Amino acid sequence: MRPANSGRRIRREKRTITAMLNLYCQDHHAARGVSSQRCDACDELLRYAHQRLDNCVFGELKQPCNQCTVHCYSKSLRPRIVEVMRYAGPRMTLRYPLLSILHLWDKLRAR
Repeated sequence: MRPANSGRRIRREKRTITAMLNLYCQDHHAARGVSSQRCDACDELLRYAHQRLDNCVFGELKQPCNQCTVHCYSKSLRPRIVEVMRYAGPRMTLRYPLLSILHLWDKLRAR
């Protein structure tokens, strides 16, 4: 078993997906409980996303997920993470401008 990815790029990707899931859960699942916490389903999805980043075959050279040639999410979870990213992506600019700029930079650099 190879060690988990732990470089700067992967850590930033983890922060980005965490922020996206926080936005999504707060806006869609806040009625289920305390709005400052993620629901169990979103927590589970976040753990899975972090696990996928830890095991990404590209490591620090990874592209943004929507440009990746390897679909590492299971077929059952892929639609859920796509829904989160599509919802939270445009909203990230206002709430997390630095993460948004860095994500855009990564997209442009991957071309």
